[in-house]
Amino acid sequence: MGDIRIKDFRVQEGRKVSLNEWPTRTSKIYSSKEQYREILKKHVEELSELQRIHYADNRYAVLLIFQAMDAAGKDGAIRHVMSGINPQGCQVFSFKHPSPRELDHDFLWRTNCSLPERGKIGIFNRSYYEEVLIVRVHPEILMSQQIPEDLLNGEDVWKDRFRSINNMEHHLYHNGTRIVKFFLHLSREEQRQRFLRRIDSPEKNWKFSIADIEERKCWNRYMAAYEDCISETSTERAPWYIVPADDKKNARLIVSKIILETFLSLNMSYPETGKERRQELLKIRELLVQEGKIDGL
Repeated sequence: MGDIRIKDFRVQEGRKVSLNEWPTRTSKIYSSKEQYREILKKHVEELSELQRIHYADNRYAVLLIFQAMDAAGKDGAIRHVMSGINPQGCQVFSFKHPSPRELDHDFLWRTNCSLPERGKIGIFNRSYYEEVLIVRVHPEILMSQQIPEDLLNGEDVWKDRFRSINNMEHHLYHNGTRIVKFFLHLSREEQRQRFLRRIDSPEKNWKFSIADIEERKCWNRYMAAYEDCISETSTERAPWYIVPADDKKNARLIVSKIILETFLSLNMSYPETGKERRQELLKIRELLVQEGKIDGL
């Protein structure tokens, strides 16, 4: 059983990523299912308290981005780790194929419309990074985006998009949004096993389609796209974390620890009550006390 050292999973700015050098499985953080539940419960309770302070403080926004291959456990990680969060302070968005209206805008427009407000947590289950991942693996999607042909210059397209993403995240940071990006790193063999379980379990059949197998054929191209994407966009102010995902429970504990550390790094506090405000509250308190006496309470 090992400790959670989040720096082991963080991609330093400027580092060239080769996913073969990053494990899909690591030392277990828990020794039993019971201990896993205890650790996760503790993380969830701490995160719940920090979220209350974050909501009241109302100065920062937090954006959590989850990217992964199919069956890596994004949905489960979000559901388990964020189970104690007040829904009023958190929103989850899943981005699928863009609509005709969205295609009439730049590639960042639709996700920018869903960015979290100050005091809120935003979760992107897939994100604007799809525009340098699936679009890169399937360039025919790029051709459907109504971009002028003279702007579609081979590799320059992706370099321009990386630059746009970095500039946007830099802008958000300097306006109070903290961005944490997770790549749930799943092995090809573990994906195969999970696909088989989806087929063999009737209650999971809905999660599987022939399109999943077609995308699996592009595995190597996806890995190359992820390597380039993470290398180009992991920055000090908007880091990527490569989380070993072959063990779902381990992955959830790592993700929850990283989110906790992110909140602890913020200079948050409940708003202070000034002298005038305190006097106002005391007057209101006295009125409530008098009301109780009149009602005989």
